Amino acid sequence: MLERITNQKQIILNYLEKNKSHPSAEEVFLNVKKILPRISLATVYRNLEQFAQTGKILEINGATKRFDGDISDHQHFICNSCGTVYDIFCKFPSAKNFKNHNHKIGKIENYQILFYGTCKKCKK
Repeated sequence: MLERITNQKQIILNYLEKNKSHPSAEEVFLNVKKILPRISLATVYRNLEQFAQTGKILEINGATKRFDGDISDHQHFICNSCGTVYDIFCKFPSAKNFKNHNHKIGKIENYQILFYGTCKKCKK
């Protein structure tokens, strides 16, 4: 079954693909509302969840759930002080070896690596 990409979905997806700040659902809503004044927060939440489930975006599960339109293989650093999420493009061959392999517990289809610490801005 093909998923229908409505104008609302396309605008949300475009916003996430262009935005590198890893916004929360509320931030997505406030920015998309500038283009689509009648969109509801529930619609944004529903579409973000749907995009995450289908692999169109990444869902980052820190203290606040955030979203990333860049679905390339990368990790995230989350600052414990300010909550900013940064992309880390570093290869972890041992972790990648687990993906798409059958293990005693089952087949791993996806994984997420999150690093926590204090960013350079907060250290100053």
